[in-house]
Amino acid sequence: MQPAYPSFSEATRVWLKVALLSFGGPAAQIALMHRILIDEKRWISERRFLHALNYCMLLPGPEAQQLAIYIGWLLHKTRGGLVAGLLFVLPGVISIMALSFIYVLYGQVGVVAALFFGLKAAILAVVLEAVLRIGKRALKNNTLIALAALAFIALFFFKVPFPIVVLGAALIGYFGAKAGVHAFDVNVMHGASKSKEVIDTLLDEQQPEHTRPSLARFLRVTALWLLIWLMPVVLVLVFLGDANVFSRIAIFFSKMAMVTFGGAYAVLAYVAQQAVENYGWLSAGEMLDGLGLAETTPGPLIMVLQFVGFLAAFRDPGMLHPLVAASLGGLLATWVTFAPCFLWIFAGAPYVETLRANKALSGALTAITAAVVGVILNLAVWFAQHVLFRAQKTYSAFGMEIEYPVLASVDYSALALALLAAFMMFVVHAGLVRTLVVCSLAGIALRLAGVLP
Repeated sequence: MQPAYPSFSEATRVWLKVALLSFGGPAAQIALMHRILIDEKRWISERRFLHALNYCMLLPGPEAQQLAIYIGWLLHKTRGGLVAGLLFVLPGVISIMALSFIYVLYGQVGVVAALFFGLKAAILAVVLEAVLRIGKRALKNNTLIALAALAFIALFFFKVPFPIVVLGAALIGYFGAKAGVHAFDVNVMHGASKSKEVIDTLLDEQQPEHTRPSLARFLRVTALWLLIWLMPVVLVLVFLGDANVFSRIAIFFSKMAMVTFGGAYAVLAYVAQQAVENYGWLSAGEMLDGLGLAETTPGPLIMVLQFVGFLAAFRDPGMLHPLVAASLGGLLATWVTFAPCFLWIFAGAPYVETLRANKALSGALTAITAAVVGVILNLAVWFAQHVLFRAQKTYSAFGMEIEYPVLASVDYSALALALLAAFMMFVVHAGLVRTLVVCSLAGIALRLAGVLP
């Protein structure tokens, strides 16, 4: 029996449910949407879900939010995409803002600092789980496993820019699928849906007007969302000049929104390098603390960028009160980070829908998804080094540039908490929230016992 087409109000309630339960980063968020939208509601088939996901993996920014926008748009046009996308980030915006206030006011006070120390160590297990979950979903054969491994080697050992890794994977997938290599055939990998879900029935029987490519609509949508995205940037530059901290936040995160591919896990390494080393807005430890805050709240992990903007403006408030400046800095970073997501989907999705039957392009998207697994593994190693060791060195030779830890600088407290988190998640299967709570309490216990300073 075919499920009834959802009303806009019913879809809004479902997107709110997804938003409130979207803890644990993109792997958990995508799995949550998969369970609710495919298994429970039967609004979309597995094949179309993965087709949309592969496109979102290709885009800069948070793939889970973009996937929500895409499916919301399929169901209820532009307003559906707006509701799905805005609700997806709203709980996180509110939560990160509140936690950022607590962090700058109390974060360096013993017990609170110990709590964040526990969160930071627990993230290692969370990132490792993300590698395994996304890898299990994306790497269905040896060819895709090899692509993921090559992506990791290029990033970790040779510091190849992510866009080049993505382009290389896309070309391999495109020409591989065009040549008939079954490893890149998404239909063979996942099988055909045995039932007609709501979206598939609608699109296969009568393609709605909003899913049909139109150059005039593409130009209108692009112009509108470029204006929404960049107007605050222009206003800040005009009234404050390019040397002001708000101008730097606006320009930096606008650039980041265009060049950082691979979702939150990939963007973190880029932002950490720029914000910590180039701008001096925060320390590497504070960057990890920010990810810990993002892990404890619903919404995309990329919400950590709000924390970066918050601290940047807090430490250079100008004539404003530091907390007022920090709030504005955090919201500005959030605005220029998430506004482009709506542009990518509303402008590009109609064209992606028409290409669903194109095996060569589907192969390119499948290969990109595999390469992203290598990106996440690269970040997992980066995290492990910076959380578990206090000092790093760099080895350069034969075109390689490898950062490696000084073994004598191991932080045994962080190692113990990371092992505790791994035990809870992989052995006890305690779940994300419970693991983070236990590790936070363990960090506080270490502080009270005098182990942590």
